Amino acid sequence: MTQLGMQRFNYLPPVIKNLLILNGLMFLATITFPQLIEKVALYYPISPFFQPFQIVTHMFTHGSFGHVFFNMFALWMFGAVLENVWGPQRFLTYYLVTGLGAALIHTGVHAWQLYQITGSAFPPIVNGGIQGNFSPEEMQKIRAIIFTPTVGASGAVYGVLLAFGMLFPNTLLYIYFLVPIKAKYLVIILTAVELYLAFMNNPNDNIAHFAHLGGMVFGFLMIRYYQRSKNKFY
Repeated sequence: MTQLGMQRFNYLPPVIKNLLILNGLMFLATITFPQLIEKVALYYPISPFFQPFQIVTHMFTHGSFGHVFFNMFALWMFGAVLENVWGPQRFLTYYLVTGLGAALIHTGVHAWQLYQITGSAFPPIVNGGIQGNFSPEEMQKIRAIIFTPTVGASGAVYGVLLAFGMLFPNTLLYIYFLVPIKAKYLVIILTAVELYLAFMNNPNDNIAHFAHLGGMVFGFLMIRYYQRSKNKFY
């Protein structure tokens, strides 16, 4: 008998419920006061807009209704099962660690990209810009790294999806409610897609693919820590 079978399944466990409420309230606040986005989104550390608290607040901030809706739907769909299995405390710890891990990987990739262009991961900003002989394309990349905000719970949500795929690998999911696929294969496909898009580095792509991958990497490490045995749930 699985752990889920030994207790009554809660379709809206407390941590999931409070995360949905918090993200919903934050979205309402940012559409009511658009200038709030600049305060709570995550900026690169040398940006004049950066504040340490953004490392946390960006996880509860979204740029559009579609963004917050699909993130919260995925969080509820997969996270409710995990919270029922793990309990509120362990699930919340997992969620926060994967979200913060996603931000760390995202920032680390930006640091490497900035180092490749300028020779320093943290070049000084003078009069709102970086001094040096850079091409227009390089300057555009520099400014994008420093002045583009990052928002969303996607890194943590990808971590949640990875955990579901590892704990319930043979569970059938239905893409668009029609196409059946096992959870483990969906995770593999999504990981491959994110890797491909991340290394394509399309300048017109405003999705933080390395943050998604970062959430999955930290999620994998957390799963290994939590589940030292080889038990799986189906």
